[in-house]
Amino acid sequence: MIYVGIDVAKDKHDCFITNSDSEILFNVFTIPNSHEGFDTLFQRIESVSDDFTNVKVGLEATGHYSYNLLGFLLDKGLTTFVINPLHTNLYRKSLSLRKTKTNKVDAHIIASMLMSDVNLKSYSDTSYHNEELKSLTRYRFDKVQERSKLKTSVSRLVCILFPELEKLVPSLHMVSIYALLSEFPSASAVASAHLTRLTNLLSDASKGRYGKDTAVMFRDAARSSIGSHMPAKSLELKHTIKLIRELDAEIKEIENEIKAIMDEINSPILTIPGISYRMGAMIIAEIGDFSRFDSPDKILAYAGLSPSTYQSGQLDGCYSHMEKRGSRYLRYALFNATKFVCNWDKTFGTYLAKKRAEGKHYNVAISHAAKKLVRVIYQLEKSKQAYIKQS
Repeated sequence: MIYVGIDVAKDKHDCFITNSDSEILFNVFTIPNSHEGFDTLFQRIESVSDDFTNVKVGLEATGHYSYNLLGFLLDKGLTTFVINPLHTNLYRKSLSLRKTKTNKVDAHIIASMLMSDVNLKSYSDTSYHNEELKSLTRYRFDKVQERSKLKTSVSRLVCILFPELEKLVPSLHMVSIYALLSEFPSASAVASAHLTRLTNLLSDASKGRYGKDTAVMFRDAARSSIGSHMPAKSLELKHTIKLIRELDAEIKEIENEIKAIMDEINSPILTIPGISYRMGAMIIAEIGDFSRFDSPDKILAYAGLSPSTYQSGQLDGCYSHMEKRGSRYLRYALFNATKFVCNWDKTFGTYLAKKRAEGKHYNVAISHAAKKLVRVIYQLEKSKQAYIKQS
């Protein structure tokens, strides 16, 4: 067997090639992050083996820095392993007590890990192409988080400029209220607005739900408001609402792309009541190739949902808190999806109620239901069969 260890960096990669007899075929050499560098690496691999089934290539998971090289290796038909940096670090420490970490050492360590036949799963072509869905779902997640922060700012600014408004409407974050505040971003502005203009604006934005009566109510509340007249805060409110609207359009465009991919994948996960294509896509994207996992427990560990355990001598304890060392995106998606599944599916609803009856906190009970959901998802993806809802 031929083992290739690669330490990935932004502009260059350090490579080391050895065989199963620990013979150094190519001592650590550096290639640029370019076509020429990739070709140099491939030519050296070709020069030591013409049978790629006998070649194993390993590199650390370094985010976007390794993506292009990874695609190149997979296209060439090389069995490639993407290794968690934490795993590499622990393996390095197990070999020596000295604190030695350099790019050249890391390339050697990665090749040694491949040789030691530790429990590693090769990176599949399915996982590589799944990166597009992962990129979209994480991009949407970040945009939604950004929008949430802006909505909090809107609530804060309204509390300063027109605090009475929040008690008059179901939510400040409605199209009609945003339309109102974009044109009249303070109590004093609403109070001095022409009633006809106020009525037409609310009617158009709410599609007829709000009319003259609502306009009068808003204006009367504005005239007796304790809200401050602060042009700077009013300008900030207008700009914040504008940013939220732009984010709404961007998120919708991202979701359309996600839905198109999910329609093509046609995953049985979407047959589970309560799992929308948004949460379903995030779960599928973060797990990737299900063949990488031997059991649902491996997925739970990958999501960081497994409990921390500690045993030493006579002490044998299991901490109730989760490890939270896995994918935070997968953990987020599973938790949120579980809440909806428990609401829409009788089996999960009953299971959640049982855990609550045992005296468990709601979040703890949800974590148990999330583990049950992972087992169901694993079986569905393995069998490619739709979920059968209990009547």
